[in-house]
Amino acid sequence: MSSHGEPIPMQSSKAGPLRGEANVPGDKSISHRALIFGAMAVGETTITGLLEGEDVLDTAKAMQAFGATVTNHGGGKWSVRGVGVGGFSEPENVIDCGNSGTGVRLIMGCMATSDMSVTFTGDASLRSRPMARVTDPIALFGAQSHGRSGGRLPMTIVGAADPVPVEYVTPVPSAQVKSAVLLAGLNAPGQTVVIEKEATRDHTERMLNGFGASVITEEVPEGRKITLTGQPELKPQEIVVPRDPSSAAFPVCAALIVEGSDVLVPNIGLNPTRAGLFETLRDMGADLTYENLRTEGGEPVADLRAKYSPNMKGIEVPAERAASMIDEYPVLSVVASFASGKTFMPGVKELRVKESDRIDAMAQGLRACGVQVDEGDDWWAVHGGGAGGSAKGGATVESRLDHRIAMSFMVLGMGTPEPVRVDDGGPIATSFPIFEALMNGLGAKVARA
Repeated sequence: MSSHGEPIPMQSSKAGPLRGEANVPGDKSISHRALIFGAMAVGETTITGLLEGEDVLDTAKAMQAFGATVTNHGGGKWSVRGVGVGGFSEPENVIDCGNSGTGVRLIMGCMATSDMSVTFTGDASLRSRPMARVTDPIALFGAQSHGRSGGRLPMTIVGAADPVPVEYVTPVPSAQVKSAVLLAGLNAPGQTVVIEKEATRDHTERMLNGFGASVITEEVPEGRKITLTGQPELKPQEIVVPRDPSSAAFPVCAALIVEGSDVLVPNIGLNPTRAGLFETLRDMGADLTYENLRTEGGEPVADLRAKYSPNMKGIEVPAERAASMIDEYPVLSVVASFASGKTFMPGVKELRVKESDRIDAMAQGLRACGVQVDEGDDWWAVHGGGAGGSAKGGATVESRLDHRIAMSFMVLGMGTPEPVRVDDGGPIATSFPIFEALMNGLGAKVARA
């Protein structure tokens, strides 16, 4: 069932040309951080273009529970009156982060160095996901965690009364882990250092600098070293949230596989730590162009134009690109089924511990629709059938409480001879609440089944 109610079965049928402008929601990663950093600043931060999906709204509620004043002014305009670094109040109730791994892990980080006890929970999907990757490093600051076996929610975090700065080498490429450690370091004295062997999305570093913190990034033999000076006074900001490249992936990929399509997706953030999918699609021969390249709020932005691309070819996606497109592999696998030859995707074990085991979820669903998929613990491969696609559709697929799985199979159905159904499209609301209306506005045939 969906995260907040009864299952919502959905169906996608073969579409005619997709045409028009796809105004996708604001960037989810930046929306989460804008609310959290605004709550830790002194004064009022204004946010325009906030993603108003369930994940981000749950983070807004959490910041209110910690004592910040969060106001929705309508039309995507919000304000946050913060309480300063170290100024959080202990919440009276459990913090429910719904479906959001980003939300819960970042919030655990930002309260881990405050003298308080906070209990976190979430929906069935979030309660199944491992939290040790965050609770292990925040323990170095002096925080304690008490959760279910396997380090899973519900979990109570007891923040450090006398935190100490740490140096931490991330064991897996994860912007969530890196960000949780940096957020914990804000309320610790001295310098907190994070070393990551592979670069991950750097919104936290960019935005913390914008809020007035000292965050220095340098290349070292071990990888990338990020040094944060603790106990700053964060200054409120005016934030314009760029549109989400992870959401843009769906109309872009749909246009590539539906004959005659020409879709413009404006104002998309092209931070190099997030744009791996678009680079990969172009490597495959996709007709995908960047128009009106510019910089907004320190982030590169462009309008993306995607056209039907019948001559795409399978490639080996560089493993080092995985961190910059980890959320986009499900929909990439859909495109791969319409390319010629094999698309091999190594270095993707992180997909096993997302909202679902995304490799297994996509492999099972694609096979049910007629696509050959091979997989291992840290890799998978899709054998494409060229412009006509190897997928025939005609199956009902389990979304597994995972918004990206549900949307990926809705994109698949736009190009298959037979409709594709998912057992529950409800989780789509967590990140892309206007998905159905937006895609149908372009010419898709997505409906509640």
